[in-house]
Amino acid sequence: MARSRKRLRAFSIAGATMAIQDFKRLNLLGLSPTGDIGPFTMYTSQRGRPVWFPKAPPLSPPSVRQVEQRNRWRVAALFWQSVPLQEKRNWRLAAQKAHLKITHHNLFMYYATTEDAATIRTVERESGIQLLPIGWTS
Repeated sequence: MARSRKRLRAFSIAGATMAIQDFKRLNLLGLSPTGDIGPFTMYTSQRGRPVWFPKAPPLSPPSVRQVEQRNRWRVAALFWQSVPLQEKRNWRLAAQKAHLKITHHNLFMYYATTEDAATIRTVERESGIQLLPIGWTS
């Protein structure tokens, strides 16, 4: 127990404890957790150190536009869950063959939230894999 406070700096809320060393281990694995994680908001400072603070409650209720946007993402997620496994494989192969820097899931979510069929048609041409039904424009 002779370790200094600076080295052991741990945060605990409702029994959940996470030490800075755990964060560094995650970074070594290539993981850099950011955003709201459990009861904390977390990011990495410009000096490379983790910054944690208790999650702040919103000051006002969500706007109509926020609710619409959140619902759009909920519908897109439900749509993805309903896609058959073979079609999900096609999205994965298309993203890989087109050498995209995003995952197949991100590509699908982009389409589901923007309805940008022209971009998906470009990915189809680049990959040689049909993703949208023929004649589908939006």
